[in-house]
Amino acid sequence: MPKASTGAVGGAGAGARPGGAGVAAAVGAGAAGGAAAAFLQGGGAEGRAAADKVAGGEKVAGGEKIAGGEKIAGGEKVAAGEKVAGGEKRPAGDRAEARTERAGNRPERIENRQELRGSRVERRGEILDQVNNHPVRDFWSEYPGWAALRITRPYRWATWAAITGWVGYGWTESTAYAYGDNVYYEGDSVYYGDQAVATAEEYAQQAEDIASGAPDVAADKAEWMPLGVFALTPDGQKSGPEPTLFLQLAISKEGIINGTLNNTATNKTETIEGMADKKSQRAAWTVAGKTRPIMETGIINLTEDTSPALIHFADGQTQQWLMVRLEEPAAAKQ
Repeated sequence: MPKASTGAVGGAGAGARPGGAGVAAAVGAGAAGGAAAAFLQGGGAEGRAAADKVAGGEKVAGGEKIAGGEKIAGGEKVAAGEKVAGGEKRPAGDRAEARTERAGNRPERIENRQELRGSRVERRGEILDQVNNHPVRDFWSEYPGWAALRITRPYRWATWAAITGWVGYGWTESTAYAYGDNVYYEGDSVYYGDQAVATAEEYAQQAEDIASGAPDVAADKAEWMPLGVFALTPDGQKSGPEPTLFLQLAISKEGIINGTLNNTATNKTETIEGMADKKSQRAAWTVAGKTRPIMETGIINLTEDTSPALIHFADGQTQQWLMVRLEEPAAAKQ
């Protein structure tokens, strides 16, 4: 798998990310609802930069000083193999349990791929019926910055040929990102096919670097191609609740991703910003002003009816979701 060209595009600039294009994903109750809430609210901690500070040669993380290989919390030394959380010691066994819990949310390889594909088709049909009963409004049209994108057909389908002709990256062949199939987690490693390409932490950090790597291009000076409107739902389900989260995305000729994340249950809308990576063809984005959670998928995935995607949370979890493309309402075509 091509490695992400992190940092090669240039520093991120606020002008490159208008608040504009789209609507975000719907989940239901339970664990999926918690994940959705975490996505909208930032997933807890605001990332590595906010959590860790370096002062006087010592690393300070969450109020704990680390010196000479030992943690010092509240004046008490904590031996190696123990964790401190909320002022209490946590045995090494709890760490393994936490790792196991996080790993349970990762997209491991699925043996029955045909069944998975069938589930996605059934779920899309159900979602289209559900959305037709409750039409998605054009939240993006009233959101600040939308006018700068000058997009009149947000539902328009972007094909691979159209994207390659639009983005000046010189892409010819597409790179597939079938999460749970050719891209999957095994232990603490991420595999592409049969080759380990990164640790889970490294893979999430690559996505963060891609999302924050947009060049400084003013939105009203850029040209934009719509990528469509998608409902988001947990992957692997044939049936589920009506979506309440929607995502509408657009891409500039410089490879900048823009959009809007909308929760119809709370009527909350947030700006999405990100980037498509030239080498790896990974596209990653997050809520403006936040470093996590990060949503990512392959550029080729955004040309399909249903597209698996990953969401990397601040606590180390990575969950596999499904992007379901919505059809353009009849009224919008007139």
